[in-house]
Amino acid sequence: MKRVLLAAFASLLIGQPSVAGDISSAYTDIDTDKNCSIFSANEEGGEFANFVCDGWRGYPVLIFSGDLRESVLYGFPAKGRQVWESFSAFNSTGPKIEWRIDTEGSTSIPFATIHRWFVSDDPDNPKKKTEVLVVSKVGQIGQQDGCVVGLVRASGNAGANDAARKIADDKARGFACGTDKWTVTGEVPDFSRSD
Repeated sequence: MKRVLLAAFASLLIGQPSVAGDISSAYTDIDTDKNCSIFSANEEGGEFANFVCDGWRGYPVLIFSGDLRESVLYGFPAKGRQVWESFSAFNSTGPKIEWRIDTEGSTSIPFATIHRWFVSDDPDNPKKKTEVLVVSKVGQIGQQDGCVVGLVRASGNAGANDAARKIADDKARGFACGTDKWTVTGEVPDFSRSD
């Protein structure tokens, strides 16, 4: 009897539709002195330098920096076009990137990143920084459409990581860069995009 029940249960499982894909996280570190290369810099000195860094499994991270601000692209950039997305105030990015990865069978594709930024938005106190989790769509080969999808205030927000993951999982894959407006959670410093 047990054997008959097990066989019936197994046949029910086989007939069930498969799950679309599993979403998980992986983490990479950014250190411009160790795992990044400069691909352009201001020859006259100053704060201008652009880096390409190791991301997750061959996906690059491009850091454009100038005037004490950064703009970061995760994945593959659009040909011949650089988009600047950053906070108006002086800012810098943290050393760790969370990659949201969709796995179906043996194929794993990163579709979003979550990266902590530190923004000096108080001119009277430049050492005081607001922390913001920036959620970005990963630029894929052939699509080259990476951009910011959401901004989540992390300072004083115990649920910031969960909120950022929800934005990544719900919005990043279908987000139209340059058309759709990013999602903002909490009060964040001024942020803009320029093509």
